[in-house]
Amino acid sequence: MYAARRRAEEAAEEARNRPVILGMRPQHVRDICKLLGDLREQGSDDEEQLEDLQVTQRRNPQEEQFHSFYNHMLAQDTDLDDRLQLELETKQTDNWQYRNMQEFRKKLPSHSMRQELLRLISENQVVVISGETGCGKTTQVPQFILDHHIQQGQGSTCRVICTQPRRISAISVAERVACERGEACGSGNSTGYQIRLEAQFPRQQGCILYCTNGILLKWLESDQLLQSVSHVVLDEVHERDIISDFLLVILKDILPKRPTLKLILMSATLNAELFSTYFDGCPMANIPGFTFPVEEYWLEDVLQMTKYTPPEQHRKHEPIWLKFGFGKRFREELKKEEEFKERFSGYIAKMRQKYPEEVVYHLKNMDHENMDLEMVSSVIRYICLNKPEGALLVFLPGWEQISKVNDLLTQQQMFQNDNFRIIPLHSMIPTINQRQVFEQPPPGVRKIVIATNIAETSITIDDVVYVINLGRIKERNFDVENNLSTLKPEWISAASASQRRGRAGRVQPGECYHLYSQLKAAMLADYQLPEMLRTPLDELCLQIKSLKLGSIHGFIEKALQQPDPRAVDLALESLTQMNALNENEELTPLGYHLAWLPVSPAIGRMILFGAMFCCLDPILTIAASLSFKDPFVIPLGKEETVNAQRKQLSGDTFSDHLMLVNAVAGWEEARNSGRHAESDYCWSNFMSITTLKMLGNMKTQFCELLASIGFVAGKSCKQEEANKNSDNKQLVKAILCSGLYPNVARVTKGSFNMKEGKYRPAKIMTRQDGQVKIHPKSVNFKEADFPTNWILYHLKLKSTNVYLHDTSAVGPYPLLFFGGKIGVTRKEGSEMITVDDHIKFFAPARIAYLVKELRFELDKLLQQKISQPGMTCWRQDTKEGRIMMAIIDLITTQEDSRQ
Repeated sequence: MYAARRRAEEAAEEARNRPVILGMRPQHVRDICKLLGDLREQGSDDEEQLEDLQVTQRRNPQEEQFHSFYNHMLAQDTDLDDRLQLELETKQTDNWQYRNMQEFRKKLPSHSMRQELLRLISENQVVVISGETGCGKTTQVPQFILDHHIQQGQGSTCRVICTQPRRISAISVAERVACERGEACGSGNSTGYQIRLEAQFPRQQGCILYCTNGILLKWLESDQLLQSVSHVVLDEVHERDIISDFLLVILKDILPKRPTLKLILMSATLNAELFSTYFDGCPMANIPGFTFPVEEYWLEDVLQMTKYTPPEQHRKHEPIWLKFGFGKRFREELKKEEEFKERFSGYIAKMRQKYPEEVVYHLKNMDHENMDLEMVSSVIRYICLNKPEGALLVFLPGWEQISKVNDLLTQQQMFQNDNFRIIPLHSMIPTINQRQVFEQPPPGVRKIVIATNIAETSITIDDVVYVINLGRIKERNFDVENNLSTLKPEWISAASASQRRGRAGRVQPGECYHLYSQLKAAMLADYQLPEMLRTPLDELCLQIKSLKLGSIHGFIEKALQQPDPRAVDLALESLTQMNALNENEELTPLGYHLAWLPVSPAIGRMILFGAMFCCLDPILTIAASLSFKDPFVIPLGKEETVNAQRKQLSGDTFSDHLMLVNAVAGWEEARNSGRHAESDYCWSNFMSITTLKMLGNMKTQFCELLASIGFVAGKSCKQEEANKNSDNKQLVKAILCSGLYPNVARVTKGSFNMKEGKYRPAKIMTRQDGQVKIHPKSVNFKEADFPTNWILYHLKLKSTNVYLHDTSAVGPYPLLFFGGKIGVTRKEGSEMITVDDHIKFFAPARIAYLVKELRFELDKLLQQKISQPGMTCWRQDTKEGRIMMAIIDLITTQEDSRQ
């Protein structure tokens, strides 16, 4: 068995490494020979040193628009102080809406601590405030600060910036606070918000601005010491997203230089000591929660109450190394598994004293790692049949589980009537459907919300009485030893379990059903692993250099919890490979531009190349979608229908990316035909108008940035000069290669299945992983015969298998001209061209050296264009016009490369 497996692995490796024969048409050979000869005669011009970029001269157009708000330095204005004081006093006496809201505010737990919180903030530069959801810290603490300054006659010196980890939170909280203050949000009033591509700004002084963490990071680019801010409130710091942890390091460095700046850290859970220690033992305050008692039940109780019979564990678990490789994740999971086994017999002995033997039998024989969705359905049914009225909130890890539970419920006759309202809550669900989550159902109708962890802290569903907690979260992790990201359900933390439990006690006493054992609960980690410790660090490293924060390793060592140094090394290697950093860890001209664009370095590089090769609009569509999300929504039970529609939109492109281009172009055409045409198009193609509009706004933002740098002439994505080559599908896929490389997989035609009478899907192999699979959502999922030997992919994630997401078939010349370093060697009587020593081609000597020299000339030209941005000149009497047209001709006419 082992020998057979080994032979299969060797055969797969041989197939992956087998060189492809590279061809070139005779006319192209003649044209390129002449071009290179002419370039050699002009060689002296190429030796001129390229000018350095002065990145400080550029400004984001959006920053230009709001420049006066960002850079309005705080200085006391006594006339404004008097006006703000009078305005507040008038509200307190004459504004009935304001007075009514004050009565509500007084009932919040935070109100009783107002004076203590203000004293701590006044006497200390940093304060940590923790409190359970519902205590009022997010809405009240910034108001306490602002009102105190106004009442003291110092309103003009107060500008509070309160960050939120999610867009929905920044908007909803700002609107709530504005309502409490008896005024509209933004419009020059006291409260406003800013998120990406959307803002309602408050007045410049005496104000509160709610914003996402990323907005504060952008603010630091133009105001490095936050001279225009009096108070920074970092909310939900316990979530430990990568930008929040990044901001903590920056702010810790700023505080000694800005002694008047106040920093308030707010957390929903009691891990205040960690943040207090990081900020040299700063004081802590805890606001008590405002929740009713919640009765908790565990797996043992659920089995007893519902009489549910879980499936017995007949199969052996697949070896952990198959899930996690042999890296750090493998060792951690192995340790957890061994600990569970060691404690299991003692746990069973305790359970035998408390529960019937039937329950103990199930506990002994069931698979405790299995996500039993039948049990979820059983508990929902039990509550609906046996418990008083009240909404249910079910926490599941992802869309797959949400869809399955929905199917299990709707297949039961009990739930096939109007007495139940089943509402899935996931980012892929249309926004209009999500609003049903907050609506109170009519009497006699029970609401069942099936959600991901978005319902933990980002939103509050007021009528929830019963919570069902499966105990899992879909989380992305990064294995630095295998350089592989994983996306799969993980066990939640004890802090998350507490948050979920608290959702049941908002309006009345509630109940929480944890569908895992008390032993598993005791073994949960206190908190989820911080994002900085489980994701690639490319963007973070680029931002460190862009903000001139010193050595990358040195800066990251100051983080609250340091990531593995090897993760930093991998990021530096990636940035150096794409020429964003030089060997001295300094930003190159390309690196300056990439740091300026609000996307990952890889997608930023793609945007710049798309502008230079004048296929702007389709590349911006792809960049926006990969940076945000694709516009498709998946109604429950319609997965196959949606996938079929995506396949139809892709045409003959073998490309998820060009499918997106076609889909968005169709929407733009329908939108120009009127509102009904737009709605019909989105309905028939399962697309979200809201997401499409967001993608359109992002494209406009990218184009404005390119115009400010000089890569395009105008601010319209559709400008004719920048879209000269937008209809060239092969070129668009080649530009993808400039950003997505080295994300390349080798394709082998699928074998014929005699039994089914059709070809099996093609074999897909990557250099690091061997055979992998294309994700089922891709238009290339079941493809048996590709027109090329390679596919590009955006993401490689390990869940049940290693899956490639967002794929496009690509020919040899895009890899040779936009991939890694190429070399030419002699082998077996022919020339071998290699890309990074692992993508191999056989070619006649003349073709091999023509390709190598043309690539050298292209690299020089692109370096010059990046250092000195400007519109591409396509005239055939210019050097850049001739080089770029030669590249395009090769890419366009040599697409079919199957061997």
